[in-house]
Amino acid sequence: MLVSINRENPQVRLVRKAVDVLEEGGIIIYPTDTVYGIGCDLLNRRAIERIYDIKQRSRKQPFSFVCADLKDISNYAIVPNYAYKAMKRLLPGPYTFILEASRLVPRIIMPKRKTVGIRVPDNRICLAVVSTLGRPIISTSVTTAGDEIMTDPEEIDEKFRHRVDMVIDGGVLPPAESSVVSFLEESPEVVRVGKGDVSMFG
Repeated sequence: MLVSINRENPQVRLVRKAVDVLEEGGIIIYPTDTVYGIGCDLLNRRAIERIYDIKQRSRKQPFSFVCADLKDISNYAIVPNYAYKAMKRLLPGPYTFILEASRLVPRIIMPKRKTVGIRVPDNRICLAVVSTLGRPIISTSVTTAGDEIMTDPEEIDEKFRHRVDMVIDGGVLPPAESSVVSFLEESPEVVRVGKGDVSMFG
């Protein structure tokens, strides 16, 4: 099911449709401020298992997830003071922050360490879905079998329509990865330089 949602002013009715899919344990593909993501309700173990199968990904590789805002992040991760200040300046934006997980995070997405990758993308469709759901959603990029990032929602729908429950068309996205910053130590560590400016951590 390919559903086109307005990027600037997401229609409440269509956002609700996506949330209904998530609440029923379904999987959606949705736009972020970097790439299209495959997602499900963070608290639905069976749906997370399905995403591991779709991505043909080892259960030892953790998934990131999307929160609605900074307040939401503090429910699912332990946020040091210095990290909070930096995140307040940068979010929403094209960043993934690595933090220590709180007890609310299901074990299935953090097999080895009790750490999580959290995003608050600068994309109105994505944030509307997460806010309406009231819980985070899993975020893993949509790629081809050769691991190339897919950018066109119609091509994504053709490839994934039999494996996911809804594809949200938020326009063609230029391929870009988020910058990854770890806040696990006393000072931040830039793990990957992507779309987000990381000069403040230099």
